[in-house]
Amino acid sequence: MTQQDQQEQKASFMEALAESFTSEQLQVGQLVSGQIVAVSGDLALIAVGGKTEAIMDRAELGELRPGDNLEAVVVATAPELKVSHRLAIERREREALKGAFANRIPVQGKVTGRNRGGYDVSIAGIRAFCPYSQMELGYPKNLDAYLGKSFTFLITEMAEDLSTMVVSRAAVLLEEKEEAKRQAWEKIHVGSVLEGTVKTIRDFGVFVDLGGVDGMIHTTELSHRQPVKPSQVVRVGEKVQVKVLEADREKERIALSLKALQPDPWDEVLRRYQVGGPFTGKVVRKAEFGAFVELPEGVDGLLHVTQLPPGMRLDDPSLEVGQTVTGFVRELDADRRRIGLSLRPVATSDPWLDAAERYPEGTLVEATVERVAPFGVFVELEPGLEALIPASESDVPKGKSLSDSFVPGTRVAAVVLSVDAGHRRLSLSVKKAKEKKAAKEFRRWAEERKAKPEPQVTAFGLALLKALKEREVPRS
Repeated sequence: MTQQDQQEQKASFMEALAESFTSEQLQVGQLVSGQIVAVSGDLALIAVGGKTEAIMDRAELGELRPGDNLEAVVVATAPELKVSHRLAIERREREALKGAFANRIPVQGKVTGRNRGGYDVSIAGIRAFCPYSQMELGYPKNLDAYLGKSFTFLITEMAEDLSTMVVSRAAVLLEEKEEAKRQAWEKIHVGSVLEGTVKTIRDFGVFVDLGGVDGMIHTTELSHRQPVKPSQVVRVGEKVQVKVLEADREKERIALSLKALQPDPWDEVLRRYQVGGPFTGKVVRKAEFGAFVELPEGVDGLLHVTQLPPGMRLDDPSLEVGQTVTGFVRELDADRRRIGLSLRPVATSDPWLDAAERYPEGTLVEATVERVAPFGVFVELEPGLEALIPASESDVPKGKSLSDSFVPGTRVAAVVLSVDAGHRRLSLSVKKAKEKKAAKEFRRWAEERKAKPEPQVTAFGLALLKALKEREVPRS
């Protein structure tokens, strides 16, 4: 089609359009409904009711095609009726914005720039203002991080003609947070198992986000193995399964546990070990009062310094961290979750119950030196039965050191002086043991001598003894 033909067709179109206009009843600014009748060149013909037809810029159609319905605003009634679909959309959006403001309904907006006090936000083509303090729940760390991005805002101020509009993203975030918290609390009950995300780690515990509300896992609830550092168990951002131990909505306090969902190693400990039975473990740490030994089940037992073999010190190379030790279970307390260990044989029953009958006064016994004190020497008669040799009964001269005569680990003979089972006290005497030993040896010698026949002395011998005696000079 030639250019002349196109001009003639457009002229014919405009004439037909002019003949169809009956715009007496329409006014500028009026909102009308219509249907796309035809499209030619840069114009579109819109039927707006009855035989009334209007023109509209083709660019406003967008994806619309002939036969589609639309809304438009009358922008001119002469010399021809002209309408705008774009203005109808803007009017509808403005009314929607007013409704959103009145009913606190969030709207979408795009951050287009920022100034000294806040951000420029475009909402439905209308400029709005968002203060810096209202972009986040807290002041933004990077002011430029929001530029060019779209967010949901709440309109907090609006002029009637929309010339001024103030919005807040923080208000939306706060409402979302409160709603998430409400929904989260509906699932939180004592005993319930939930999935959460590790939020922060502190020395005393771990905070977990349960989807709108935070709960805390105390260090004692992180693992059955104690003590433990939180950073050794979880990482920030990690998903974890937790059990609710306490939930107080008024105080907004939630206590959680990881170990409650883990197998309890103490079940295996109680099944495998018994007092007096053997153990094998690895030294994991040391303190002034003893060493902690980790058993294969992951439970730590205490090897107290008093349970080392006589003469052994805590700094012995065999007790360095990482060394494997073997000994006996001394104490097993399931309620307090404590297990005491020993490197010496352990009594399986209380030896003090019949100590008085088994060690009556005057009994000669042998004991192992445990330790020396200024007032005496502690010895072990048997596992669990300790006795004291007072310094006065040690047979060590006054002023001399007991440590020189009593070395830990050596055996010593003594006599039982007294037994007080009620107060678990037993006294021994080395001095009386030596006296008793000497008396015993003398009796044996006397008995042996008595058993031998006396030699016969002749008459000459008796005379000789008498002569020798008479020659003895008296001492001055």
